[in-house]
Parts: sequence; C-alpha cells; structure tokens
Amino acid sequence: MTSELLDFRRIYVEPAAAELPRGREVLARYPQATVVEVESHNRIDELYGDETNVNRWVRIKREALVLGVKKTLTARPNGRSADFIAPSTANGCAMACAYCYVPRHKGYSNPITVFANIDRITGYLTRHAARQGTKTTPNECDPSAWVYDIGENSDCSVDARISDNVQDLVGLFRWMPNAKASFATKHVNRDLLDWDPQGRTRIRFSLMPARDAKLLDIRTSPIAERMAAIDDFVAAGYEVHVNFSPVVVRDGWLDDWAELLGELHASIGPAARRQLAAEVIFLTHNRDLHQVNLGWHPKAEELIWRPDLQQPKRSQNGSWNVRYRTGAKGQYVAALVDLIGERLPYCRIRYAF
Repeated sequence: MTSELLDFRRIYVEPAAAELPRGREVLARYPQATVVEVESHNRIDELYGDETNVNRWVRIKREALVLGVKKTLTARPNGRSADFIAPSTANGCAMACAYCYVPRHKGYSNPITVFANIDRITGYLTRHAARQGTKTTPNECDPSAWVYDIGENSDCSVDARISDNVQDLVGLFRWMPNAKASFATKHVNRDLLDWDPQGRTRIRFSLMPARDAKLLDIRTSPIAERMAAIDDFVAAGYEVHVNFSPVVVRDGWLDDWAELLGELHASIGPAARRQLAAEVIFLTHNRDLHQVNLGWHPKAEELIWRPDLQQPKRSQNGSWNVRYRTGAKGQYVAALVDLIGERLPYCRIRYAF
C-alpha cells in the first residue's frame, strides 16, 4: 500500500530546508530520488498552476515531494472543529479525493510539501498554548482543552510516513496541560499506535458509505479498514472521533448511511463508544475544481456536481462554491442527525451543517 501511495522520484527542495536537520532526514529517506533545487516551495512551475498537469494528477501525487520552510507561523482561530488551526507542518496530499479543496489553492496538482523547520513550529505552538492559559468555558471543540488542528491542509497519517513532524507534534501535546492536537484522516497508519499520546491527540476518522468512497475517496484506506482501526487507536491512548464527511445527497443516500452506521456500531467496542463524537459535514463543491475533475475523474462529478440540488455561494476568497440548496439542506441535515441518534445513541454530534 505504501509503495503504491508514495514512490518519490523527484524531490523539490528549498536550500534552507536542505540545511535543517529535518530536511536532511527526509532527503536521506529517499536516496533514489532526483533532488531539484527550487527558490520557493510554492512557486514550482512544473507542479503548480499548469492545467496540463491534470492528465498526470495521480502520478504527480505519488512521485513528487516538496521540501520547504514554513515562513509565516500563525494559529488561526477556528471555533468549530478546533479552537485554532495550527501552522502547517505539511500541505498537499498523496491521496486524491475528488472533493478536496486544496487543489483550488495550489492549482492542478497538490503533491505533499513537508516543512523542515519543525523546531520553530513546535516552539511557536508551545508559546501560543501557554498564552491561552486554562480553558475555563467549555465549547463544542472540547470541555477543558484548547484544541489545535494540526492537519488542515494535509493528512497527518500519510505525512507521518515521510517525516517525523507529526510524531513530534503528538509528543509536544502529550505534555501540554491545557491543549490537545487534532487531525482528520482517511489513511490508517498503524505506526502511530506506538506514540503514547496519553489522550492529548484526537484522531478523526473520516467515514462515508463505501459506495460513495469507492468513487470519491481515491487512494485512501478502505472505509472498513478505518472503522476496524478505531478500537486499536483508542487502546493506544488516542481520543478517537469520526467525521461523517462529506455527506453526498443522491438516490438512496440515507439508506446507505443507515448501513454504514450499523457497520460502525458493530466495529467498535465499549471503550470507543464511551468517547465517540462526530462531525457531520455535507458536501461543498467548487466550480473551478469541477472543471479540473472533468479532466481526470469525470465519473465523480456525476455524483458531486448536481446543479439540480445545489446553489452557488461566493466564498471569502472570492471563488464560487456550490452547496445544497437552503431549506432542502436543513431537511437533509435533520434526517441524518436523527438517524445517527437512532443507530448510535451514544455518539455525541459535535456539530452538523
């Protein structure tokens, strides 16, 4: 599975990244790769912004790696899935989910970029968490800890196969008395079971009906494998939640979700059930990404580009997104929330939209 997902042939490297210990470690892991020096990790003409790359969508993800330095460090307030979005230790992904928003920003190709200045990132997070003090008011993120999403623009389970950045973050939050890490994943990486997070890292396994995942979740771990891993990660000291995301409306969608919820219930034991919570997120798609997907995976667009069910909405960055129509969407959300309450009465829904 790993060699099919990651088979790096070219590593694009900022000189400053190659000089750092983490950069040297990553380069040493892939001695077979051709190293290409670049001025900036986010300005590589043959990777970003070239629409002809749509024909090599998956190949680029598997064969190209970028090694850079994270210049700007901020912890952006979030307030829904997490209190803060931590500075990225990576962005891009080797997987190829048809609905992923990252290609909207990077343009036609989004291979993994690993940031080598991990010491600066962990130092920033340590100081930021210390400034927050004790969390005195519970919220939907967590009742007592400030939650930092460490994987907004990548999948940390895959990133952990490339560098030790994610392991360093899990180790960092293990000792933070007032904060915890969180990330969503569609990849089962059992190496993480040995990291002893002591409850200070929350993993959110993303789930959807297998019928949808087969078409949309390209190059990811099968849904059944993700569910089968939950008990093991709970036993290893992780807090494990689930993301029911994205929810795609189509003929028979609610019946398929009922089947998935039954499979999830059967897959997990009492310990996992006691701490289980869910985020429920209905599909948001993007007009530009729709055009890109038509070039490499048009079958997916038949499912997720539904003008008869969707309405446009301009995002904060000015691009046009589409989501299910107001009014109808509220009915969809209520129907799924009721179904979760019926099939998984112990599962707390953190939010649904």
